[in-house]
Amino acid sequence: MDFLELTTILLLLASFFSIINLRILKLPQTIGLMILAIGLSISVLIIGLISPPFLKTISHLIESFDFQVLLIDVMLPFLLFAGAISVDVHELLKDKITILLLASFGVIFSTFVVGTGLYWLVEQPLLGLNDIGLSYVDCLLFGALIAPTDPIAVLAMVKKMNLSKITETRIAGESLFNDGIGVVIFLTLLNVKLEGVENISAASVGSLFATEVIGGVALGAVIGFLGLKLVKYIENEHVELEVLITLSLVLLVSIVSHQFHFSGVLGVVIMGLFLNRNIDTDKEEEGLQKAMGDYVYKFWHLLDETLNAILFILIGLEIIPIFQNFETNYLLMSILVIVVVVMSRGVGVWIPIKFLSFFNSFEKKTALIITWGGLRGGLSIALALNLPDQIGEGKNLILFLTYMVVLFTILVQGLTLKKIVK
Repeated sequence: MDFLELTTILLLLASFFSIINLRILKLPQTIGLMILAIGLSISVLIIGLISPPFLKTISHLIESFDFQVLLIDVMLPFLLFAGAISVDVHELLKDKITILLLASFGVIFSTFVVGTGLYWLVEQPLLGLNDIGLSYVDCLLFGALIAPTDPIAVLAMVKKMNLSKITETRIAGESLFNDGIGVVIFLTLLNVKLEGVENISAASVGSLFATEVIGGVALGAVIGFLGLKLVKYIENEHVELEVLITLSLVLLVSIVSHQFHFSGVLGVVIMGLFLNRNIDTDKEEEGLQKAMGDYVYKFWHLLDETLNAILFILIGLEIIPIFQNFETNYLLMSILVIVVVVMSRGVGVWIPIKFLSFFNSFEKKTALIITWGGLRGGLSIALALNLPDQIGEGKNLILFLTYMVVLFTILVQGLTLKKIVK
């Protein structure tokens, strides 16, 4: 199937499932769409037991989506930019140290705790997985891909919560930046895996990490600054042109980042903060003049909602290829890994909040809300699919564990987050 046919199918499913969720399920949009897509996938698997050719055809169709490329190269830059231009940039800047410490320490801590925990669990004979051949670096790769929260899922849920402005900004900002840091750590570890631990030095790892982070931030800042000057020059008179400019700038950051091995995720987020809807560009004359016209922000909100719907349907449909390689002993392992992931997230959030509480004020139970609001989504699955085949049989285990953690965080944590907040 070509791109147009695939896009048509996804948009039709998004529209149909959205109507069912709106009128019948009445769940948060992301959760409702994902449940319906999972239901469709399970139905396909059941029919596939009766008619294997049918399952083979559907599996081939889903594999043609190329989820990893579709999300990371196409959807993610647009979704992150849409999130960055809507976050309260003034609150973000006032609390930047808190957000950056939460994002960086939390991801690094969780990566090594989860990776070490998985390595220890795999080695236990009782679980029957000690012959699967996962190395410590393989386990750290899983820790890196599952550590960052998915800003797309988090922002969609946080918008519906009645949180204070400062807590909402902390959650949104932390999810935007830990996403970029998590991808950088993953790519660094992936390079270690591909090159071989014995061929990698601490200096080369540090250089790669610095290039990704500093290059991505610098690129985003430069293009964001120039983009802000450009849309200010237009003066909100030609909103269609502003839409065209923002679309082209997002694509430009992604392409340049890919060419020079910068973090495109961080680049798009930084650029979005420059073009934020809360930027004051003309205080004297009009009180608060947004960087771009309202039409532009409404366009990006529409694009955000549409891509969000498609993304969570894709996550639901990915159950088919992942569960085709299902092993029964994976289930117990997934339960244990979910416990490790949630606990490491909790400790990784609690430590910096405890430290920062000497200098800043935090609402009661902030650590609990941020921990339980740490939803994982399409990014984790896309990174898992990006793992090299040289991992061997262990790749199927990592894919299954990733999917189970994503399901738990979105369906269980997502459905109970509002009650936790209350």
